[in-house]
Amino acid sequence: MRWSIAKLLHRNNEDQETQKNGVILVTFAEPKHVVSEQFRTVRTNIEFAGAALEQCQVVMFTSSAMSEGKSTVSANVAVTWAQAGKKVLLIDADLRRPTIHATFRTLNLEGVTTVLTGKDAVGDIIEHTFVNNLDILTSGPIPPNPSELLNSKRMANILDWARENYDIIVLDAPPVLAVSDVQVLVPKTDGVIVVAKMGKTLKGDLRRTVEVLKLAKAQILGCVERVKAKRGDRGYGYGYGYGYGNDSGK
Repeated sequence: MRWSIAKLLHRNNEDQETQKNGVILVTFAEPKHVVSEQFRTVRTNIEFAGAALEQCQVVMFTSSAMSEGKSTVSANVAVTWAQAGKKVLLIDADLRRPTIHATFRTLNLEGVTTVLTGKDAVGDIIEHTFVNNLDILTSGPIPPNPSELLNSKRMANILDWARENYDIIVLDAPPVLAVSDVQVLVPKTDGVIVVAKMGKTLKGDLRRTVEVLKLAKAQILGCVERVKAKRGDRGYGYGYGYGYGNDSGK
C-alpha cells in the first residue's frame, strides 16, 4: 500500500541548508494545503499500523543515510499530531547533526545531551513552540560519545518522563547505517518509521537498514518514500507504505 504526499520546495545543498535553517513546516505554514493534508494521511496510517501494538506512544523516524528527509517528515508529522489535539514532544535524538533547534528558531545550549550528562533536568529545559500542543527537546551541544549517551539509563529516564507527560513522543534519530545510535534507541521506542529518498537511497542500503532494525527487534511501522517530482516541477513528493521489495529503492 502507498499513499502519496504532494510536493515540497526543493533546496540546493539541502543537507547544509537543513543544518543551518531547519526544515519546512508546511503543515504549520499552510495547514489547508494539499501537502499538509497528505502529511495528515501519513499520520493516520502510522496510527493504523501502530494499532496492532500494545502501545504506540514513542515513534522514531530514521533513514539509511543522511539527507533523505527524516527531519522534514518527523517534524511535520509531529505538527499534525499536535493539530489533532494530541500533546506532543518532538525530541532531537540526532546528536551528531541536529536540526530541530534551527527549525523552531531556538538556541541549542541545553537539550538531550545536557540532561544525559546530569547538568539539567528534562522538565526544566522543555521548550514550548509556536505550534499549539507541540513542545521540543533539542539535542544540546554535540558530544564526543553520542551512542554511549543514548544507551544510558538517563535516556530511558527521559522517555519514561515523556510518556508520563505527553500523548505522543516523536524522535528524530540518526541514519541507521551511519552510526549505531538507532540500535541502542530501539528498545526504548514503540515503533520505527524509515524514510527513503527515491533515486538516492540504494535498494541494498534500504534492505540492510531493515535487517539492522529487525535484529534490534524494532517494530517497523512502515516506510515514507521521498520521490523526485517530474521534470520541470521543482519539488518533491512523499509517499507512505508498507513493504521493502523491489520498488523500495534504486
